[in-house]
Amino acid sequence: MKITAIRAYAQFQPFRDGTYTCSGGRSAEGFDSTIVAIETDAGVTGWGEMAPLGAFYAPAFAAGARAGIAELAPHLIGADPRQLRAIERLMDHRFNGHPYVKSALDMACWDIAAQAADQPLAEFLGGRFGESVTLYRSISQAAPDLMVAKARHYVAEGYRRLQVKVGLDPREDVERLEAVRQAIPSDIVLFADGNGGWNSYQARQFLLAVRHLDFTLEQPCGRYEDNAALRGVCAQPLVLDEDIDSLDALLRAKRDGIDGVTIKIARVGGIGRARALRDLAVDLDLMVTMEDTGGAEIDTAAMAHLSLSTPQARRLHTVDFHNWVTISHASGLAPCAGGEMRAPTKPGLGLTIDLASLGKPFLELAR
Repeated sequence: MKITAIRAYAQFQPFRDGTYTCSGGRSAEGFDSTIVAIETDAGVTGWGEMAPLGAFYAPAFAAGARAGIAELAPHLIGADPRQLRAIERLMDHRFNGHPYVKSALDMACWDIAAQAADQPLAEFLGGRFGESVTLYRSISQAAPDLMVAKARHYVAEGYRRLQVKVGLDPREDVERLEAVRQAIPSDIVLFADGNGGWNSYQARQFLLAVRHLDFTLEQPCGRYEDNAALRGVCAQPLVLDEDIDSLDALLRAKRDGIDGVTIKIARVGGIGRARALRDLAVDLDLMVTMEDTGGAEIDTAAMAHLSLSTPQARRLHTVDFHNWVTISHASGLAPCAGGEMRAPTKPGLGLTIDLASLGKPFLELAR
């Protein structure tokens, strides 16, 4: 099997609930998504998606992804997409760094390989643990009363896990977290996500004020060393997200007593590397969240498959990004219910793509 053509599309996906604000007051109106289709001489087409949460969130941005894909894609024409490690190494050889550029291309190759094996991606990744994965919903930074209203709304929609965005003034963040905790049932799991917005001084202020609350602290500081130094004074579980971008980072986190990690597909360069880090994290007895930086059905399906192929005893939750946005570009994902999401059971990602929703490709290559 050989790659014969590659197309790439740009799609802006507005947020259903309006402006999304995280640490430092940084905000976005939607995901600026890049979608890739890889065609083969066997008639199998694979799909991939990558959408950064604005250029402020990570060293990745939509225009960079598109420029990088246009630079890298010609080198994949004629390659066998089922040779996943070879594709990974080919992309690294031709394009140094910039893992987010490679993510959608890698995802499309995994979709093809799983289809060629006649297996859903979860099974192709090693097995399906359970039938569904628990979802969380993020509560965008705002005044406490507005965040409480959002929390109650999401609980009414069926979410059983909420992520409260903090990372501004620690005293105000204490008010945000306390208000949400008091307003929702005690069995709703809470995460307080700083997105690296504090320094260690601010994080310690926050932790001293919330020792009595039941929640998990996520990525409080921007520097890894500051996060690791908090382990001894944090009474709650501590998980890292933005810091987890490599094997070295994962091993450091385990060494320094971190309790869990979030592995994002685009941050590490695709499904292959995400799975490798996930499997090691599981073997190290870390709690794991498998997700990505954003997107609609294509990216959400990949997250669902990666999550369901993670053993339940080490799985935290994931996110239904396709329900965050007002645009749909594929069918095949079962409706989410009771705060749970299922992965498709058809081969590969298991989706049917709505080509009309994608518009005209910005890149078309053919052998």
